[in-house]
Amino acid sequence: MKERLLAGAEEIERTLTRLTHEIIEKNRGCQNLILVGIRTGGVPIARRIQKKIAEIEGIKLPVGTLDISLYRDDWSRISFHPEVKSTEIPVPIDDMVVILVDDVIFTGRTARAALDALMDFGRPRRVELAVLVDRGHRELPIEPNYVGFRIPTHPEEHVNVRLKELEGQDLIVLETP
Repeated sequence: MKERLLAGAEEIERTLTRLTHEIIEKNRGCQNLILVGIRTGGVPIARRIQKKIAEIEGIKLPVGTLDISLYRDDWSRISFHPEVKSTEIPVPIDDMVVILVDDVIFTGRTARAALDALMDFGRPRRVELAVLVDRGHRELPIEPNYVGFRIPTHPEEHVNVRLKELEGQDLIVLETP
């Protein structure tokens, strides 16, 4: 597998700052807003956005964690015993604006599964999607509201987002077979 560096720590940090400002501007502040990170990569990104909003607006938004393992349409192909992790939604989401956060969007199937999982927790006023990387190749009619990097890829390539909270460093790498 060949790797090509697409973004380093400074670029990622700058991009997350821009995404944070876009979220604040589009929502005219942060009233009735909750960030929900999709396991695994979306969780640390949601927490970073939470921290940036606190620095900019002086408000500590609630952050949830969403596990979509049982909502995936391919879980039986991956394993008959999916590894289910905890989902934690710290406040009721009824009539809230939920910002789903993920590291990469590809086919849209993860976002679809996240929407299904989220609906088990209530009826939000609106759900928006924020992703660090959009690599294209959608199979479902799902588009993110907030995009950090748009990286055109071939279907056989893989975008690997490495985050310091999970892997000790911030990098976005394109892997080519």
